Amino acid sequence: MLKELNDQMNAELGSAYLYLAMAAYFEDLNFKGFAHWMKLQAEEEFEHTMKFYHYIFERNGRAVFDALEKPQEKWDSPLAAFEAAYEHEKYITGRIHNLVRLATEENDYATISFLNWFVDEQVEEEASALEIVQMLKQLQDHPTGLFMLDARLAQRQREKE
Repeated sequence: MLKELNDQMNAELGSAYLYLAMAAYFEDLNFKGFAHWMKLQAEEEFEHTMKFYHYIFERNGRAVFDALEKPQEKWDSPLAAFEAAYEHEKYITGRIHNLVRLATEENDYATISFLNWFVDEQVEEEASALEIVQMLKQLQDHPTGLFMLDARLAQRQREKE
Protein backbone atom coordinates (compact mmCIF):
# COMPACT_ATOMS: atom_id res chain seq x y z
CA MET A 1 0.00 0.00 0.00
CA LEU A 2 2.86 2.35 0.85
CA LYS A 3 4.42 1.92 -2.58
CA GLU A 4 1.10 2.65 -4.28
CA LEU A 5 0.49 5.73 -2.12
CA ASN A 6 3.95 7.00 -3.05
CA ASP A 7 3.24 6.31 -6.71
CA GLN A 8 0.04 8.34 -6.45
CA MET A 9 1.84 11.17 -4.66
CA ASN A 10 4.22 11.31 -7.61
CA ALA A 11 1.34 11.12 -10.10
CA GLU A 12 -0.30 14.12 -8.40
CA LEU A 13 2.96 16.04 -8.62
CA GLY A 14 3.18 15.08 -12.29
CA SER A 15 -0.33 16.45 -12.76
CA ALA A 16 0.78 19.81 -11.35
CA TYR A 17 3.73 19.75 -13.74
CA LEU A 18 1.45 19.00 -16.70
CA TYR A 19 -0.97 21.78 -15.84
CA LEU A 20 1.88 24.27 -15.52
CA ALA A 21 3.02 23.24 -19.00
CA MET A 22 -0.51 23.84 -20.25
CA ALA A 23 -0.54 27.23 -18.52
CA ALA A 24 2.70 28.13 -20.32
CA TYR A 25 1.14 27.06 -23.62
CA PHE A 26 -1.83 29.35 -23.02
CA GLU A 27 0.39 32.22 -21.86
CA ASP A 28 2.27 31.92 -25.13
CA LEU A 29 -1.04 32.22 -27.02
CA ASN A 30 -1.94 35.26 -24.90
CA PHE A 31 -4.94 33.47 -23.41
CA LYS A 32 -4.38 34.71 -19.86
CA GLY A 33 -7.70 33.34 -18.60
CA PHE A 34 -6.99 29.82 -19.85
CA ALA A 35 -3.51 30.10 -18.32
CA HIS A 36 -4.99 31.29 -15.02
CA TRP A 37 -7.34 28.28 -14.93
CA MET A 38 -4.43 25.91 -15.54
CA LYS A 39 -2.22 27.57 -12.92
CA LEU A 40 -4.95 27.19 -10.31
CA GLN A 41 -5.33 23.59 -11.39
CA ALA A 42 -1.60 23.07 -10.90
CA GLU A 43 -1.84 24.56 -7.39
CA GLU A 44 -4.70 22.21 -6.60
CA GLU A 45 -2.70 19.21 -7.81
CA PHE A 46 0.24 20.25 -5.66
CA GLU A 47 -2.10 20.36 -2.67
CA HIS A 48 -3.19 16.83 -3.56
CA THR A 49 0.48 15.84 -3.61
CA MET A 50 0.90 17.24 -0.12
CA LYS A 51 -2.19 15.40 1.15
CA PHE A 52 -0.54 12.13 0.13
CA TYR A 53 2.80 13.28 1.53
CA HIS A 54 1.33 14.03 4.96
CA TYR A 55 -0.82 10.91 5.01
CA ILE A 56 2.18 8.69 4.25
CA PHE A 57 4.03 10.13 7.24
CA GLU A 58 0.93 9.95 9.48
CA ARG A 59 0.89 6.22 8.76
CA ASN A 60 4.59 5.91 9.69
CA GLY A 61 5.72 5.58 6.08
CA ARG A 62 8.36 7.39 4.06
CA ALA A 63 7.55 9.64 1.11
CA VAL A 64 9.72 8.78 -1.89
CA PHE A 65 9.97 11.04 -4.92
CA ASP A 66 10.58 9.82 -8.45
CA ALA A 67 11.83 11.78 -11.44
CA LEU A 68 9.04 13.54 -13.30
CA GLU A 69 8.49 12.95 -16.98
CA LYS A 70 8.82 16.07 -19.13
CA PRO A 71 5.31 17.22 -20.02
CA GLN A 72 4.10 18.03 -23.50
CA GLU A 73 4.76 21.67 -24.45
CA LYS A 74 2.24 22.39 -27.22
CA TRP A 75 -1.22 21.35 -28.27
CA ASP A 76 -2.98 21.81 -31.59
CA SER A 77 -5.62 24.10 -30.08
CA PRO A 78 -7.16 25.19 -26.79
CA LEU A 79 -9.69 22.39 -27.30
CA ALA A 80 -6.91 19.83 -27.70
CA ALA A 81 -5.28 21.04 -24.48
CA PHE A 82 -8.51 20.78 -22.50
CA GLU A 83 -9.30 17.39 -24.03
CA ALA A 84 -5.87 16.28 -22.82
CA ALA A 85 -6.64 17.70 -19.36
CA TYR A 86 -9.94 15.82 -19.28
CA GLU A 87 -8.28 12.56 -20.34
CA HIS A 88 -5.62 13.11 -17.70
CA GLU A 89 -8.28 13.55 -15.02
CA LYS A 90 -9.93 10.30 -16.11
CA TYR A 91 -6.51 8.61 -15.82
CA ILE A 92 -6.06 9.96 -12.29
CA THR A 93 -9.58 8.82 -11.39
CA GLY A 94 -8.66 5.31 -12.48
CA ARG A 95 -5.55 5.41 -10.32
CA ILE A 96 -7.57 6.54 -7.29
CA HIS A 97 -10.11 3.78 -7.87
CA ASN A 98 -7.29 1.23 -8.03
CA LEU A 99 -5.96 2.52 -4.70
CA VAL A 100 -9.40 2.14 -3.13
CA ARG A 101 -9.60 -1.40 -4.50
CA LEU A 102 -6.19 -2.28 -3.04
CA ALA A 103 -6.97 -0.70 0.33
CA THR A 104 -10.23 -2.66 0.41
CA GLU A 105 -8.43 -5.93 -0.38
CA GLU A 106 -5.97 -5.20 2.44
CA ASN A 107 -8.71 -4.18 4.90
CA ASP A 108 -6.91 -0.84 5.29
CA TYR A 109 -9.89 1.16 6.53
CA ALA A 110 -7.89 4.27 7.38
CA THR A 111 -6.61 4.50 3.81
CA ILE A 112 -10.09 3.86 2.42
CA SER A 113 -11.35 6.78 4.51
CA PHE A 114 -8.46 8.97 3.32
CA LEU A 115 -9.08 8.07 -0.31
CA ASN A 116 -12.81 8.78 -0.19
CA TRP A 117 -12.03 12.51 -0.36
CA PHE A 118 -10.11 11.89 -3.60
CA VAL A 119 -12.94 9.82 -5.08
CA ASP A 120 -15.29 12.76 -4.56
CA GLU A 121 -12.70 15.27 -5.75
CA GLN A 122 -12.17 13.42 -9.01
CA VAL A 123 -15.86 13.69 -9.85
CA GLU A 124 -15.46 17.47 -9.62
CA GLU A 125 -12.15 17.46 -11.52
CA GLU A 126 -13.55 15.52 -14.45
CA ALA A 127 -16.76 17.57 -14.58
CA SER A 128 -14.85 20.85 -14.56
CA ALA A 129 -12.55 19.87 -17.43
CA LEU A 130 -15.39 18.30 -19.43
CA GLU A 131 -17.51 21.44 -19.12
CA ILE A 132 -14.75 23.48 -20.75
CA VAL A 133 -14.21 20.84 -23.45
CA GLN A 134 -17.92 21.01 -24.30
CA MET A 135 -17.89 24.81 -24.42
CA LEU A 136 -14.83 24.81 -26.69
CA LYS A 137 -16.50 22.32 -29.01
CA GLN A 138 -19.54 24.57 -29.25
CA LEU A 139 -17.33 27.58 -30.01
CA GLN A 140 -15.55 25.74 -32.84
CA ASP A 141 -12.51 28.05 -32.51
CA HIS A 142 -14.66 31.15 -33.06
CA PRO A 143 -12.30 34.01 -32.04
CA THR A 144 -14.88 36.13 -30.22
CA GLY A 145 -16.16 33.13 -28.29
CA LEU A 146 -12.64 32.07 -27.35
CA PHE A 147 -11.89 35.51 -25.93
CA MET A 148 -15.18 35.50 -24.01
CA LEU A 149 -14.39 32.07 -22.55
CA ASP A 150 -10.87 33.25 -21.77
CA ALA A 151 -12.34 36.15 -19.79
CA ARG A 152 -14.66 33.77 -17.96
CA LEU A 153 -11.85 31.40 -17.02
CA ALA A 154 -9.82 34.36 -15.73
CA GLN A 155 -12.49 34.70 -13.01
CA ARG A 156 -11.86 31.22 -11.60
CA GLN A 157 -11.30 31.18 -7.89
CA ARG A 158 -10.85 28.23 -5.70
CA GLU A 159 -11.20 27.45 -2.06
CA LYS A 160 -8.34 26.08 -0.04
CA GLU A 161 -8.70 22.35 0.50
